[in-house]
Amino acid sequence: MLDRFSSPPTATAPAPTSGPDPLTQILLGLRLEGVEYGRCLMHAPWAISFPKQPTARFHFVASDSCWLRAGAEDWVQLNAGDAVLLPRGSAHVLASAPEVQALDIDSLGRDTVVDQLYLVRDAADEAGPPSHVMFCGSMQFNLDPLHPLLAMMPDVIRAGDLAQRDPTVPVLLEAMEREVALNRIGACGILARMADVLAASIIRAWVECACSNPTGWIAALRCPGVGKVLAAIHTAPERDWSVPALAHVMGTSRSRFAQAFKDSVGESPARYVAKIKMFQARRWIAQDGMRITVAADRLGYDSEASFSRAFKRVLGHAPSLAKALAEQLDGR
Repeated sequence: MLDRFSSPPTATAPAPTSGPDPLTQILLGLRLEGVEYGRCLMHAPWAISFPKQPTARFHFVASDSCWLRAGAEDWVQLNAGDAVLLPRGSAHVLASAPEVQALDIDSLGRDTVVDQLYLVRDAADEAGPPSHVMFCGSMQFNLDPLHPLLAMMPDVIRAGDLAQRDPTVPVLLEAMEREVALNRIGACGILARMADVLAASIIRAWVECACSNPTGWIAALRCPGVGKVLAAIHTAPERDWSVPALAHVMGTSRSRFAQAFKDSVGESPARYVAKIKMFQARRWIAQDGMRITVAADRLGYDSEASFSRAFKRVLGHAPSLAKALAEQLDGR
């Protein structure tokens, strides 16, 4: 589900060859696609409420400091040149000071610069130069919301906390700060692309930090053998990943593979494979408009009925509802 799939389903898989480590293989397929971006010009005192949404949120503070509160967490101060990523689009508030009453983001004035790029202004726009300038965006992951990588991310990832882990993060932050300050022709378009790169770098730095945790899904990816199996499943979920086929990838017996997988991942190989298949199917049906019969055939099911039962067992609803539920989440 993390990259393009062109190989037809097959009962067995070739033994792995040398190449990128399993985590790198999965991260190479991770994609972020910008949905919309806005340059926000605010005059203190101000506070903006951002409702929960299915896409990720990104904020870059270009001038002056402000405050962020996500959910029931405490207020956190963001300084000029700082950036945050909310990978699951959690509800949050940005404010010049914590005590200011928040207005919904949709209540602010919005002027279209070009497609997907907006200039957002508050009601005091005529009062003079803004006290705060921010660049905000919404980004779509090519991952199911329940994908292990996305599900285990915190609600808020702050770039400044990861700067020492990945030296590219502060360099990108400085570049964005300069681009916002210059306000040159085409700045919004350049900032949008820089935001995509910075968000991806934030995720990579967070993953590297999380890898120090001896437990969890990322730790399982680092396990010899099991990591290769996880990468194989995510790279080609449409394959017929039977226990013998997965044991062959790991290079061990079926019984030793099944026990090692369950000990590392926390569930059986069959259950994990079923989840990843259905995540991919939901994306095909809801986002790509694929017909249910085509998705069932591509994932190796012998009938639409058996596929539908598996889909409902994993996701809790019929595949025929996938597109409608996705549209409801998007607010369309």
